[in-house]
Amino acid sequence: MLLTKKLHLMGTSIKLNIEHPQADALLANLATQLVVYERRFSANDQRSELMQITKQAGNAAVKVNSDLYELIKIGKKISADSTNNLNIAIGPLVQTWRIGFADAQMPTETQINAVMPLTDPNAIILDDAKQTVFLQHHGMAIDLGCLAKGFITDLLVQYLDQFQPLSALLNLGGSNILVMGAAPNQRPFWKIGLQVPGDARGQYGLILNVNETAIVTSGIYERTLNVNGHQYHHLLDATSGYPLLTDVTSITIMAPNSLLGEIWTTALFGQSVATIMHKLDQLPDIEGILITRDKQVFISKGFVKQVKIVNPAFKYQVSYPK
Repeated sequence: MLLTKKLHLMGTSIKLNIEHPQADALLANLATQLVVYERRFSANDQRSELMQITKQAGNAAVKVNSDLYELIKIGKKISADSTNNLNIAIGPLVQTWRIGFADAQMPTETQINAVMPLTDPNAIILDDAKQTVFLQHHGMAIDLGCLAKGFITDLLVQYLDQFQPLSALLNLGGSNILVMGAAPNQRPFWKIGLQVPGDARGQYGLILNVNETAIVTSGIYERTLNVNGHQYHHLLDATSGYPLLTDVTSITIMAPNSLLGEIWTTALFGQSVATIMHKLDQLPDIEGILITRDKQVFISKGFVKQVKIVNPAFKYQVSYPK
């Protein structure tokens, strides 16, 4: 039995497809788990487990669920690497800009400078034995938005693996998709549409033919703030306090699991096209597609045969690696 369930959680639209004799029960259980995870990982819900850490910043360590502790530990380790743009301690800066929310604003330089010292991931103190998290300074805040959907998707997959569904597609907001099992209608591949930056939802320029993989996209074209004719995007640079300066409008990563996809889409943003493509060619089991402001598409070597142009209106120059 193939069934679909649609939800609105974590500030986005979620679509779950499962083919299994007990698909209805499995979908109901996934929906219940998603509600739990939203309350655990949200950086915008004052009642969430993550927000309890923020509320105790500078005061006390907070014991947390093992899933939340694990993701914070992963995030801190990656954030300590200054060669990438991923930083889970960036919460105070995100809340200063609020891009993507109704109360978004262009902060002053004074406001930005005031929160920059609060974005040091080394000030996140973890205790493995007690499973506690302590933020050393008042005003610190962890933001897991760059990792949480991927981590949650992988938790859902762990649950589904117990029941061995014939097929499943987990779509968390369109930017995070994971497919498992047989493709629909006896096709050899799942066909995943890649959004054209700046166009309406559902306007796909490329189709990705994939199996048993996660597809994660990060871009600068949907969550923006316009001030005096200048557009600011939501991907912030933790070293400058301002949106990243980049010629790239979107990065799509194909990875064995969704968390890896989230990690690399965030970590690579802000680097040059040449640097990103070189890194993609060095990473095992990771492939990627870049789309730039000047309408160019760059595809990593291992991804070329799986990418098809399907929209005649897709006026982009595609660079196929040799």
